[in-house]
Order: sequence, then C-alpha cells, then structure tokens
Amino acid sequence: MWIGACTSTTGSWMQTVAQSWLVYTLSKDNPFFLGLDGFLAQIPIMLFSLLGGVMADRSDRRTVLLGSQYVQMTTALALAALVHFHVEKVWHILCLSFIVGSAQSFGGPAYSALIPSLVPKEQLTNAIALNSIQFNLARIIGPVLGGVALVKLGPGWCFGLNGVSFIAVIISLYIIKVGFIPAKSSGAVLASMKEGIGFIRVQEGMKGLIVLSFLMTMLGIPLITFLPVFAKEVLHGGPGTFTQLLYCSGIGSVTGALMVAGLGKSKGQGRVALLMLIVLGLVTVIFARSTSVVLSSVMMFFGGAAMITVFATINSLVQAITEDNMRGRVMSVYNVAFRGGMPIGMLVVGKLIPIYTAPVTMSVVGVLTTILGLYFLLIQRKIARL
Repeated sequence: MWIGACTSTTGSWMQTVAQSWLVYTLSKDNPFFLGLDGFLAQIPIMLFSLLGGVMADRSDRRTVLLGSQYVQMTTALALAALVHFHVEKVWHILCLSFIVGSAQSFGGPAYSALIPSLVPKEQLTNAIALNSIQFNLARIIGPVLGGVALVKLGPGWCFGLNGVSFIAVIISLYIIKVGFIPAKSSGAVLASMKEGIGFIRVQEGMKGLIVLSFLMTMLGIPLITFLPVFAKEVLHGGPGTFTQLLYCSGIGSVTGALMVAGLGKSKGQGRVALLMLIVLGLVTVIFARSTSVVLSSVMMFFGGAAMITVFATINSLVQAITEDNMRGRVMSVYNVAFRGGMPIGMLVVGKLIPIYTAPVTMSVVGVLTTILGLYFLLIQRKIARL
C-alpha cells in the first residue's frame, strides 16, 4: 500500500509541476488562473466531503477509494490526450481539476479512515508520519522527474505518466486486508452527518483543531501554489528554478515528517504544531522578500519542514481523539476544513498578487500565519495543552 501510494503521489506531483506551468503559460502569465485552478481542484472538498465521510463509514472504504483512483487516472490520461493533440485550453484544465477534486472528496475521507484500520492504535502516530514521508518523498522525486519530463518531453508526458502511476495504488488496494467492517445503517444520510458534527462538538480541543486546520491551509498552501510566479517574475528563472524550489520544499517536508515520527505519541504535540506554524509564517515573510535563488531555496526547505510538521501533527491529534465507528464522518469534517481553506486562500492570493505584487501579498500572508500561531499558543490554549 505504501509503495503504491508513493508511486501514485509521485505521478501527481509530476502533473502538478507541468499543470501549474501550463496554466501560467496558457493564461499569458496571469496568476489569477493559477489560483482559480487550485480553487476548482479544492472546492469540491467543501461541497462533497461530508457525504464522502458518511460513505466511508457505511461502505467498504477500499471500494470507495478505488472509485476515486479510477476517476483520477482517467482525468490524467484525458489531459495527456488533449496536450498530445495540441488542443488544450485553460478551461479544459480547470474542468478536469474540478473533476479530480470531486473524486478526492470521496477518496480523502476513505483513505484517512482506512489507515487506522491497517495498524494498531498505539502505532497510529508513526503510521500517519510514515504516510507523510511517502507523500513528501514523492514531492522530491515527482518535481525532479516532472521537471525533466517538462523540459525534455513536454507536459503531455507528465500527465500520461501520472495516469499510469495510479495502476500501482489500484493493485495495492486489491491486495491489502482491511480490518474495518461497516455497520449496517438504515438512518438518513443527514442524520449521520449530524452525528459526526455532534461528536466533534463534545470532544475537548477538537473544535479548535478543525478551525486551525482551515486557517493554516488557507494561509500556508499559497506558498506552494504561487511558486511559478516567484520562479519566473521575482527570481527570473524558468521551469528549472520552479522545480528546484519544489524539490527543496519536499526535502524539508521529509525532514519534518521524520521529526513527527521521532516524537511519536508524546505530550505537547499541540504546542509543537503551533510553534512550527509560527516558524512557517516567519519563513514565508523571508521567502517573499528574497531575490536570491539560494536564499529562497533554503527558505523553502525550512518552510516545507514546518508545514508538514504542523499538518501531520494536527492530523495525528484528530485521529487519536476519534473513535473508529465515527472516523469517516469526523475525518470528512476535518478534510472539509483542511482542504476547504486551500481554495479560498489560493483564490484570494491569486486576485491580490496582480494588484499588490507577489512579494507584498505573500509577506502579508506570512505575518497573518505568525499571528495565527501566536493566538492559539498564547490566548486560545486548548490545542497547546494537547
């Protein structure tokens, strides 16, 4: 399962490199369309994840996840075909991004709920950290392979290879044995959703974790989304510079995931997450003001380490609090918050960059990220006590 997921995620990052550069080029260097593409890829999470969570608790999670993988594979191959025949338009990419996001809105809760059913509870933190490591190893390998393929072969190859990469995770899903058996339920879907939300309300610190998940991705993810703008307009580079920044971010993320795995299920995880959120904000400000490729690359390393430490630790805390029979619904709410902040942040930042420039806009984002971490660390302290 781990190898299959790593292969698929590597392919997805190859597509991310090519798709971001292709959107930016086809739109005549308009950063708004980068933000819009990210928005359309993420907004289905807000629309459909709660329904996906109910399905993850009522259905075979592996079956739901397989359906998601098949849809994502088809869209990648469709985009490869469009590029191959030289008929690709920005609106094609935007539509396919929405379809991929819709598939992920059902696959995401199923995947999040599937992991705990494969490992003992005492090893859950390490399993989540290991999953973060595979994701971020792919962030290192994917951009490198994607950058080479983009420069040497063109974006169509990146999309085609991504489509083929889904075969590995599909085979893995057919092989694994899942320990969770869904309970039969005749209750209404809406009632099941309310049960999940009610569970979150009564758990100590859970509401704060959900709110923080929304805000941290809204402010954190634009650092990755708008790298093409910084690579081209601020650092005056090309696809190679963009790939280098992604590569450094990926190495940092693996380092951060290893730190999370090393900490394990220890006390003070909430405090560590908030401190790293503050670091992320400060790094974002420095990156935004940098005109040096070397300094920007170093900041992306530290930014990647801080970002994944925050994301993986918050995910681990949510999983540790949640009961297995509620896991699909609770993780769907978490995914709505975690993924829901992304499209809003990307759309707003994409709109503001042409008005105030990328360095100014991202500097403000970094300051707000720092303030967010300080607020939860010093004022609203429930997360800091977890």
